Amino acid sequence: MEFRIADTFTDSLSRLTTQEQKAAKTTAFDLQLDASAPGLSFHKLDRAKDPNFWSVRVNADIRLIVHRTQSSLLLVYVDHHDDAYKWAERRKIERHPTTGAMQLVEVRERVEEVEILKPKEVVGPVAPAPAAKPKLFDNLRKFELMGFGVPEEWVNDVRLATEDTLFDIISHLPQEAQEALLKLAVGEKPEPPVAAPVEADPFAHPDAQRRFRVLTNVAELERALDYPWEKWAVFLHPDQRHYVERGYSGPTRISGSAGTGKTVVALHRAAYLARARPQARVLLTTFSKALANALKAKLQHLAGNEPAVLARITVRSITGVAYDLHSSLFGQPNIASPALVQSLLTTAAATAKDHKFSPAFLAGEWAEVVDAWQI
Repeated sequence: MEFRIADTFTDSLSRLTTQEQKAAKTTAFDLQLDASAPGLSFHKLDRAKDPNFWSVRVNADIRLIVHRTQSSLLLVYVDHHDDAYKWAERRKIERHPTTGAMQLVEVRERVEEVEILKPKEVVGPVAPAPAAKPKLFDNLRKFELMGFGVPEEWVNDVRLATEDTLFDIISHLPQEAQEALLKLAVGEKPEPPVAAPVEADPFAHPDAQRRFRVLTNVAELERALDYPWEKWAVFLHPDQRHYVERGYSGPTRISGSAGTGKTVVALHRAAYLARARPQARVLLTTFSKALANALKAKLQHLAGNEPAVLARITVRSITGVAYDLHSSLFGQPNIASPALVQSLLTTAAATAKDHKFSPAFLAGEWAEVVDAWQI
């Protein structure tokens, strides 16, 4: 039986108290070890729209919501009894009919408005009604919106969206649909997700892997539950996973502006290589010592319970790596500190004649020209 975890589970887990989290984690571990164990209390949710939703008792008040089939068990949500049930009753997990990706869909609540007609009294001039805001997506047909991952039951709402209602509507949609609609709203033309063959596993679709993760052992589950707020350590965007796991024939540069996830890709790539090649040693390096220390801490989140993997990944600043290499080959280098260099420049400037260069100019010339080019 495949055992999976959803990003909605890690989100909900982080909102519980420390003691409640501990109890929920214990039950999650029990489920992974043996979901048929007699001590586990399953209860079918009769009012849920998804027939595969069950609750699992954690304690007197906390319940896990799981999606249970003959071949898989998926941790979906955790909360206090009534809130957990209400959440599950408004959700379902289904394969998107166009893209083939498995989605967690919020059930559209249908509210019928009944207009009571009353005679209107005309007491004076009637102010003209304000002009209606233009609809952002009413030029797109149903199959086009579904091609971007919009669930079928949300298509009509999306087509009625204006700039005032857009963000409220997309908050109910899967990530791939949110991203596509935001791009369309600003005039961009996003690429529709790649449609999977009918026979393909819907959980294997790249967009499904953004929200559902197969956990093959207790160590992976432990890592996911120890840091539920660090979603980057468990769930990757399809583009990120592509660069993490692909094979390269030589040096490769991945560029992007701040916040696009380059650091996350580097961390996952280092861990991926160390896991895939048990004999290899991996170096993760950067120009900043402070950033190298931060990367080392994040790597603990990613692979902290895999000591054999961590032992083969070195995280150092590039200066530190060069220092170690020089020491191992030629002995400890005698490197002038920035303070010593500044002192020597100041002394030289004071004793030299007939120059008008400022200390800042001389320091820049030394750092950027003389020392940099080994003149």
